[in-house]
This record gives sequence, structure tokens and C-alpha cells, in this order.
Amino acid sequence: MEKLNAEELGCKANEIRLDAMVMGKQAGGGHLGGGLSSMDIMTALYFNVMNIDPAKPDMPDRDRFILSAGHKAVGYVPVLAEAGFFSKDLLSTFNKLDSPFGMHPDMHKIPGCEASTGSLGHGLPIGVGMALALRMDKNPARIFVLLGDGETHEGTVWEAAMGAAQHKLDNLTAIIDYNKCSMDGPIDEVVSLEPINDKWASFGWNVIRVDGHNMSELLDAFAKAAGQKGPTVIIADTLKAKGMPFAEGDYLWHYGCPSDEQIEETRIYLEEK
Repeated sequence: MEKLNAEELGCKANEIRLDAMVMGKQAGGGHLGGGLSSMDIMTALYFNVMNIDPAKPDMPDRDRFILSAGHKAVGYVPVLAEAGFFSKDLLSTFNKLDSPFGMHPDMHKIPGCEASTGSLGHGLPIGVGMALALRMDKNPARIFVLLGDGETHEGTVWEAAMGAAQHKLDNLTAIIDYNKCSMDGPIDEVVSLEPINDKWASFGWNVIRVDGHNMSELLDAFAKAAGQKGPTVIIADTLKAKGMPFAEGDYLWHYGCPSDEQIEETRIYLEEK
């Protein structure tokens, strides 16, 4: 795939944000807060960083992406469609009867999807297993796992983190969508993750902290991660519901259904960016 530059990636991410909102509206709702806060991360990966070919979704040396926070599929599915894994015409079926797209991704139904996720805390363990298998096969492919910040309250995340460090998995990169909000409220009021950099470093990971909405910083972070020894975590500071001006930073938009007026408000807002 042709690699987009930072400016082009920003425009692409905003286009897909609108697709996600329309899709969520047609479905009667979706987890738009996290789907949109992680949109820049997924766009950078699919349109610049990862070695993928939508025409050959099973090629052995492809990079693998795991959406560990599977409820963010409302953001993930339109990224896959935009990348060319399937027709964008299918997006209108999201979360409807007989659709390949449910509220959480199903790897057996969605081309380009590497793991069925939804129950939180399992994406990183899956990624560790994949990374180990690739190394044993001397396969140069890389694994990228996107986690929600609230998801890292799960103990399985830290078990997997220990395993990844123990096995020195250079081919594994985790990304934390650190929007500081969970379904239950602000992260610091639920269970604080701070000092988050020190926590991951103490588990033996390389830590990179970036603005998760700055494409140049994201691209630099992914490039740096590729040259590190051992696993790397990119902690991406993001804004819940990024791009929806009426909802940014509001944990109550963990799940929601935008109105036609709100979609139009967002369209105008993003066009001015």
C-alpha cells in the first residue's frame, strides 16, 4: 500500500471518523468515545506503518494488528474498509442481523481482522503468543496491540507484559489509548494508572510517550519502536471522542448514538481543522 505522510494521515483519520459516526448512527449506537480517540493511531498503522496487502490478507509476512479493546470496533471496521479489505458499502450493516460486523470484531467474518476480541485483557496475551510464534518461524512480521487505558486494569494485561519482557519480544508493540476515561468515569477516579510510564518500565518494557493525535509523533514512535530491543509500549495521550466537538473528553460518550445534527456539526468542525 502507498504510505501517506503525516498531513495526509490526519485528513484520512478525520474522514474515517465521520464514517464511524454515520455507521454508529445507522446501527443505533456504538462505542464512539474510544473508537474516535484511537482513530489516529489506527490510521497511522494501516496507512503508513504496517506491512499489509488487502489483496492478500493472509500473506505470511504481513504485520498483525490486534484490537484488544474490541468494543472500539466502530472505529476499527471503517479503517479496514478504507484500507480496502472489503467494500465500504457494507458499513451500513454494522451490528445488524447477518452482518459480518458486530459490536466486537470477529476474525472469522471480517477480512483483515487477526483476532476476535471484546472480553477485555486478552489482546496482549494473544499478541505475545503470536510474536513468539513468528520469532520461532523466523518470520520478520511485527505485532501491534491496541489497548484501552481502562482495559489495563485487567490482571491478564500485566501477566502478558511480564511474559513479553521475559522472552524479549522485539517484534511486539503495544499502544495504550490513554484518553483518561472509562465507562465508569475518569480513570483517576476509578483506579489511577499513574505513574503509568514507570509501571511499564518496571515490567521490562521500552516506554515511549506521545500525543496520540499528532501524526508526526506517532510515526516517529513507531519507527523508534522498530529498532528497540525487547517489547515496546507507546503510551498515546488522547482525548475521548476526539473530533466530535460536543463530546470530546466526556466519559459519558463511551457509548452513544449521534444525531444527524451532531454528525453535521462534526463534519463542519473537522473541515475547519
